[in-house]
Amino acid sequence: MLLKDLFKSTEENMKKAQEATEREFAELKTGRANPKMVEGIHVNYYGTPTLLKEIASISIPEARLIVIHPWDPSVISDIEKAILQSNLGITPSNDGKIIRLSVPALSTERRTELVKIVRKIAEEGKVSIRTVRKEVNEKAKELEKAKKISEDDRFRAQDEIQKITDKYTKQMDALLQDKEKELREF
Repeated sequence: MLLKDLFKSTEENMKKAQEATEREFAELKTGRANPKMVEGIHVNYYGTPTLLKEIASISIPEARLIVIHPWDPSVISDIEKAILQSNLGITPSNDGKIIRLSVPALSTERRTELVKIVRKIAEEGKVSIRTVRKEVNEKAKELEKAKKISEDDRFRAQDEIQKITDKYTKQMDALLQDKEKELREF
């Protein structure tokens, strides 16, 4: 039972590291519209900082267009202000009911720069995964020292932990390849 809990926590922590990397990838401007580019923007909504996704619907009708439809049209100017203050680099336009954000195409230089950034983010994610592996292996050694598991169990645990690590490292590589492909295509 001890080892099953250890494996479960390993899996959960590595999944969290992967999800953090996915979030960072989603926040990058790649020349393609993505709702996550604006969801996290805080808008001053009647004196309270509120997430944009909580006060408006966000849609992507075209590859380079984000449409924000606030449920309360009186906050359009506040939403525009928040978008301008964020370092999104896109000027919003509105027709009184909805806000449109046109995502500009990326230059070749910027694409190359973004590929480097994406690789760095992926490597940081892999480092997080390896850190989890190291911590869990230490826990397995502590369990062996405390005579809660045998030496053979510890070796089996380390093998299983390495398999989980390999699985998440491969997933991280796949995420990186997909993001690089997206950056080069668009």
